[in-house]
Amino acid sequence: MTYSDAFLRDVLHRTKTIACVGVSPDPVRPSHFVGRYLSLKGYRVIPVNPKAAGTRLFGETVVPDLAAIPAEARVDMVDIFRRSEAVPEILDEALAHLPHLKTVWMQIGVEHAEAAARAEAQGLTVIQNRCPKIEHQRLFGELRKAGFNTGVISSKL
Repeated sequence: MTYSDAFLRDVLHRTKTIACVGVSPDPVRPSHFVGRYLSLKGYRVIPVNPKAAGTRLFGETVVPDLAAIPAEARVDMVDIFRRSEAVPEILDEALAHLPHLKTVWMQIGVEHAEAAARAEAQGLTVIQNRCPKIEHQRLFGELRKAGFNTGVISSKL
């Protein structure tokens, strides 16, 4: 999948609340440091993991599933850290319980064309096989500090 920088930047700018499905309480797991990073960047990150339900991560109580998130949380993005074959069920649950949903984001290695087409048919933005943390760092200049050529021109270092 190819996504323009402007498209990804727009998604990241308009997103306020993210349900992170499959987040781990283990700080060395990628899902944990992605959720933590996003929360430190000002996003509200609601952790979703049935095995860790009731504990706290990123200032939020971990919920067992998307159905447990109250509508007033106004989740506008679901970030999926699960295997590709789990995506259709997660999408069904998101469509049924998250009335403010705008974006379905599938992490690196996660793709499901059929579910993506269904989500897009419902008017949702779909991003597959990408990481919002990496894209945020790349698009907003943080990777430049580590010596990566991000392709973003800025007078800041």
